[in-house]
Amino acid sequence: MVDHLVNTEINSQRIASVENCFGASGQPLAVPGRVLLGEGILTKECRKKPKPRVFFLFNDILVYGSIVINKRKYNSQHIIPLEDVTLEMLPDTLQMKNRWMIKTSKKSFVVSAASLTERKEWLSHLEECIRHLLTKTGRQPSTEHAAPWIPDKATDICMRCTQTKFSTLTRRHHCRKCGFVVCGDCSRQRFLMPRLSPKPLRVCSLSSLAQHWRSPPSQPENSHCDDSR
Repeated sequence: MVDHLVNTEINSQRIASVENCFGASGQPLAVPGRVLLGEGILTKECRKKPKPRVFFLFNDILVYGSIVINKRKYNSQHIIPLEDVTLEMLPDTLQMKNRWMIKTSKKSFVVSAASLTERKEWLSHLEECIRHLLTKTGRQPSTEHAAPWIPDKATDICMRCTQTKFSTLTRRHHCRKCGFVVCGDCSRQRFLMPRLSPKPLRVCSLSSLAQHWRSPPSQPENSHCDDSR
């Protein structure tokens, strides 16, 4: 099916349509040999709350973005090389059903489909594309993945000290190594994690101990490095 669509006019038109929906904020998607296989809306578990996101599956990349006007305008484009993707099935929760995790070396996150059948279809196509790419390149499946961020609402207290209670004045932070929600006192250290960012990133007290032998800590809390949550 993929080989049949390569270099066809219909495939070019479909890719151009996706590019137009993202507009100037998106990156060009048309490259030789690339085929758009399918698209759909999945619910992505974000830091604050689950949000709908549009996903486009190509034979070599997965593209997703925020929906401004469905089928007409999207923004916040993200492009994930499929050869860097590992999939993990997850159990249902009270709020989210038909879940799975998309894990990569730079970012990992949880999505859910509207039905069990839709999840099976997504996973089947994703796994087939990943398998084909790894066979073609001779690469082994990725074994190093970024930790998914635990949603803010999952806890009202720091997940490290278990003493600090979050409030309007006491902010939540996320450890870039383990993804835990932690307080400022438990996440003062910064470490370089080149696969995630060229800047030192916030890590929790436990992760800093595990990371210490790999790279020296950067400057303390008042440095001008990444301090976002």
